[in-house]
Amino acid sequence: MRDILTLGGLLATSLTLAACGSEPAAPPAQEEEAAPAMMKSGQWTLSRKATGYNTPTVTAEEYQAALKQVSEDKICIKVDAAGVPDADALAGAEGSDCSYKDKMVRKGRLIATLACKAGAGTSEIVVEGNFTEDTLTFGTTMTKTQGGKPVLRTTHDLSGKRDGDCPA
Repeated sequence: MRDILTLGGLLATSLTLAACGSEPAAPPAQEEEAAPAMMKSGQWTLSRKATGYNTPTVTAEEYQAALKQVSEDKICIKVDAAGVPDADALAGAEGSDCSYKDKMVRKGRLIATLACKAGAGTSEIVVEGNFTEDTLTFGTTMTKTQGGKPVLRTTHDLSGKRDGDCPA
């Protein structure tokens, strides 16, 4: 019984003190959401390292030689207002006259499929990875098709760093 009376007294005191405050409690401060990361147009150095190479007739020697391929290119990349980089720049030597079949750019992440011309055939390049204003790290998988049949599949690690503005 004594515990109930003590509890009742504490509750009455708490309610009285709560009623004394004339100012309502301020809502908790909300953090502003950071602006989404967007790649910047400009001069970039892109490095491509082959991580896979497959043809219907690939030999072990050809496969091992392909895995030693690393290229580095300095290229001017244009990025549109939605933060989407030029498709040809991402394709490199694996395609030309590229366009986006689909794309998702969100919070420093790009997932896209490119459709390109590739010699006498076409190539489809899947690109997935992360970027900031001045860096990128993507994985790419390219499938080259001729006469409706796949003739080559490659995978690469693509990394890049923005060096500054494009030369005039």
